Amino acid sequence: MNTSKIQRASFITLVVLVSIAFFALVLPFYGAILWAVILAILFNPLQGRLTTPFGERRGLAAGASTLICVFIVVIPVSLLLASLTREASGLVTRLSNREFDPAAVLAQGRDMLPGFVLDALAALNLAEFSEIQARLTSLIGQVSQMIASRALSIGQNTAQLLISLGVMIYLLFFLFRDGPQLVATLRTSSPLNRSHTDHLIRQFSSVVSATVKGNVIIAVLQGTIGGIAFWLLGIQAALLWGALMAVLSLLPAVGAFLVWGPTAATLLIAGSYIKGGILIVVGVFVIGMIDNLLRPPLVGAATRMPDWLVLISTLGGISAIGMNGFVVGPLVAALFLAVWSLFSLSRTQPTGETWLVPEPRNAMPAEKAR
Repeated sequence: MNTSKIQRASFITLVVLVSIAFFALVLPFYGAILWAVILAILFNPLQGRLTTPFGERRGLAAGASTLICVFIVVIPVSLLLASLTREASGLVTRLSNREFDPAAVLAQGRDMLPGFVLDALAALNLAEFSEIQARLTSLIGQVSQMIASRALSIGQNTAQLLISLGVMIYLLFFLFRDGPQLVATLRTSSPLNRSHTDHLIRQFSSVVSATVKGNVIIAVLQGTIGGIAFWLLGIQAALLWGALMAVLSLLPAVGAFLVWGPTAATLLIAGSYIKGGILIVVGVFVIGMIDNLLRPPLVGAATRMPDWLVLISTLGGISAIGMNGFVVGPLVAALFLAVWSLFSLSRTQPTGETWLVPEPRNAMPAEKAR
C-alpha cells in the first residue's frame, strides 16, 4: 500500500514537471498558440459545415477552413499593419522636423483666452504658465513619439511576426482537423468529473467567442468612424489614429476617448472651433454610443459578467501580458466565476451525490461540438 502511494505520488510529480517543462518550451509562442485556439473556436461552425461536402474528410475541410481564415483575417491584418508602418514612419519624421509644435499651440490658446480668465489665472498664480507649458509640450511629444515608435517597431520585427504567423497557421490546421479528438482527450484526462469539465469547456468557448467577436466588432466600428472623422477634418495620420482608437476601444467606456478627446481639445485651443466641435459631437454621440449600445449585449451578456468586471479584467490582462490580455483577462475572470459557482453549487448538494450543471439553451454538448 505504501509502495503504491509512493509510485502514484512519483507519477503525479513527473506529470507536473514534464508539463511545466513543456509550457516553458512553448512559452515564446504563446501569442501564436492563443490566436490559433481563438480562430479555431470562432471558425469552428465553418469547419463543421465544410466537413459534410468533403465527404467527412476532415483534413481537406481543415485545409479549406485554414485558407478561409487566412483570406478573411491574416491578409487584411497584414495589409493594415503595413499601412500603419508607413503612417508611423511619416509621423516620426514630422515630429523630428518639428512640423507639429505643441508649444506654439498652447501659446496660441493662451493668447485667445478672454481677459477675465487671465485675471482669474493670475489670482491663482497660474498666469505665468511657462513651466506648465514646457511639461505639457514634453508630455505630448513623448506620447506621440511613443505611439509612432511602437507602431513603427511592429513593421521592423518582420521576421518574428512571420515566424509567429507560420506557427499560428500551422497549428490552426491541426486544431480544425483534430479538434473533436482533442476535446474528447481533455474530457477524459481531466481530474474533474464530466459535468464540471463540460461546464468549464462551454464557458471557455463562449467567453472566447463573445470577447473576441464583440470587441472586434466594436473596435472596427469605432476605429473606422474615428479614422474617417479625422481624415475629413484634415488631421494628419488619420489611419494611425483610427487604428489606435480601435485598439484603445478594447477598454470599455474610456477607450477611444483617449484619442479623440485630447485631439478635440487641441483643435479648440488652436482656434479651430468648428472642427473641434464636430469631433466632440462625433466622439460623444457616435463613437461613444457604439460602445454603450453594443458592448453590453455583445460582451457582457454573452460572458455573463457585469461591465465593471469586464473593464477590470481587461485592464488587468493588458497590464499583465500586453494586448493579448484583452482576451485572457475576461477569460480568467469568467473561469474564476465558473469555478466558484461550481464550488458553491457542490456544497449545497448532499455528500456523495452526483450533480450536473444545467446546459445553457441552444448549447451543444462538448463531445458533439465540431
